[in-house]
Amino acid sequence: MEKLSIVIISFNEEEHIGRCIDSVQSIADEIVILDSFSTDETVRIATEKGARVEQQAFAGYIETKNKALALSSNDYVLSLDADEALDQTLQNSILQEKKHFTAAAYRMNRCTNYCGQFIHHGSWYPDRKLRLFDKRTAHWGGTNPHDKIELDQALPIAHLKGDILHYSYASIADHVAQNNKLSSVSALAYFNKGKKARISHILVNPFWAFFQSYILRAGFLDGFFGLVIAVQIAHLTFLKYVKLYLLQKSAQ
Repeated sequence: MEKLSIVIISFNEEEHIGRCIDSVQSIADEIVILDSFSTDETVRIATEKGARVEQQAFAGYIETKNKALALSSNDYVLSLDADEALDQTLQNSILQEKKHFTAAAYRMNRCTNYCGQFIHHGSWYPDRKLRLFDKRTAHWGGTNPHDKIELDQALPIAHLKGDILHYSYASIADHVAQNNKLSSVSALAYFNKGKKARISHILVNPFWAFFQSYILRAGFLDGFFGLVIAVQIAHLTFLKYVKLYLLQKSAQ
């Protein structure tokens, strides 16, 4: 059986961290948590459940996740957010692969719980994530806050059965607040990379984001919350391009 490290970043995740750790106990040879100085019970709960907790100030999603990778002891790593957990099917799939890892990296589906309902359509599912990989050949990249694993070269990627369960927003108000936060991060990251926002982006892109999620990807099949999510995706897109446009105007 090959060894596997679980790495998790956290900040004030007392509501979720216990469930996350419990879901990986059967597959983990070590659990490493990089915490950004939580002020709640996150560290206590994680420590009591056997995780090794390190702390440092939050330096951005990409930077913090790469630091967490560096803290792990084993070559193969499963990277999770604190508000995620593995379903039983995915646990079994990973246990099977641990007998002998046959790929450099593995993708899996992520299923989000929104206001108490799991979402199975729209832009949020299957939401494939590359989360299990050989850290010698991969790193976190992308643009904050949209981090992603990037392989250093073309390597085989396998798909695992089962879902990462993502416990996202407990209320629509939480979602609206997060949209405001993430749109600011995205706009600044785009601005620093020299990307431009035009009035056409502000008008067209939110509509397209809604249409894609609700119609093309059948978000309507998730009922009321499918509609809410599609509207919120459009809202996030709108805020991102408005804020980028204002940054451009300010710089001028």
